[in-house]
Amino acid sequence: MQHNNMFNYKNYRYFKWAVLVILVAFAAYLWFEPAVGHYGGSWLGYGLGTISAMMVFWMAWYGVRKRRYRSSGSTQGWLSAHIYLGTALTVLVTLHTGFRFGLNIHTFAYAMLLIVVVSGFFGNYAYMIYPRLMTENMGEDSLDGLLLRIAETDKLARQIALVMPDEINFTVDRACRETYIGTRLLEQLRGYQEDCPTEKAVKKLTVMGNELAPEQRKLYRELYSIMVRRQTLVKRVRQELMYRARLGIWLYFHVPFAIALITAMLVHIIAVFLYW
Repeated sequence: MQHNNMFNYKNYRYFKWAVLVILVAFAAYLWFEPAVGHYGGSWLGYGLGTISAMMVFWMAWYGVRKRRYRSSGSTQGWLSAHIYLGTALTVLVTLHTGFRFGLNIHTFAYAMLLIVVVSGFFGNYAYMIYPRLMTENMGEDSLDGLLLRIAETDKLARQIALVMPDEINFTVDRACRETYIGTRLLEQLRGYQEDCPTEKAVKKLTVMGNELAPEQRKLYRELYSIMVRRQTLVKRVRQELMYRARLGIWLYFHVPFAIALITAMLVHIIAVFLYW
């Protein structure tokens, strides 16, 4: 039995719709309006524009409606519709323009559409990839649990470092103080800290251990093990924050630009009926 996902949802329902819409639009474009004579103000241009506007409103409404449901099926259907019909919509609107662009509200609306579609594609990609990566990274742990474990390693590492040579104590203390985890959005999106103090501390401790007296090496090995564990925990937390940030960041572009698209489209329609 075939497993449903966003691409083959309901036996490729939205893919078939999209292919049908594109084929009909191309056939009408080539048959009734040769590329030389076509423009948005022709009867075909009005037809393509009307269908495109209806699709934009339907997809926007469907996006709002989808959030009222929590089943995976409804989410898959919403994503499938946006992938395939969004692609078809881009083709329809391009044919609607007749490939005539300029510095005006009409081209601006077209540009908004392209941005919305591209950001939507990234959103679909994010929801395909990052939830699985988050599960692999976190397992059964929680973000709060990992942060608590980092705090515990800090406490243990500092206690041991106090009875070690000053250079080791300073290195561990600096790693605990200066290692930050996604304090700003850009850092969360990157998923790493440049010249991470914890990573540098682990590398330094590897060298420093060779210079210790035999009676200090047992404590050193314990300290080194704690710092390596801290490094792993920090990396996992950063990965989790990175996945969360990348899952959410596209909405900061997609939703505002979708609103801008609808606004520009309405202005475009009003301008057409008032001045053309």
